[in-house]
Amino acid sequence: MDALEDIQNALVSAWAIDGPLALLIGEGAIFDAPPKGQQPPYVTILRHDAVPRDGDETPGFEHRLTIHCWSPQPSRAAAIGIADRIERVAVMGALAPQDHILTHRRHLRTETAIDLATGRARAAVQLRLFSEPKDN
Repeated sequence: MDALEDIQNALVSAWAIDGPLALLIGEGAIFDAPPKGQQPPYVTILRHDAVPRDGDETPGFEHRLTIHCWSPQPSRAAAIGIADRIERVAVMGALAPQDHILTHRRHLRTETAIDLATGRARAAVQLRLFSEPKDN
């Protein structure tokens, strides 16, 4: 399995079973792209970039992800609450990629904004992870 797909699947799976996150956004509210016609709260994976970072005879990747956390009202606090759960699970949660191991997980930053067109709050969480293939 491709490293990007494997890592993203592990993240989405971990977020999907996180009880505190489900209380904030409901079930089935994590998407690759903003869903048409669905009202927030929800989470979208805006970007997932990977750069090869091979070292010491081990192939690996540096992953950089940007996750948008949308609140249905103009409340930065609500958007930050969602972002906090996304970050905690990604950095400290039990992630189980199928074909890769994560050797480093770090929260880089969270920024917030109020969308002028809709009046909704958004928090953008940026993550940095390193992966290597599992020995088979």
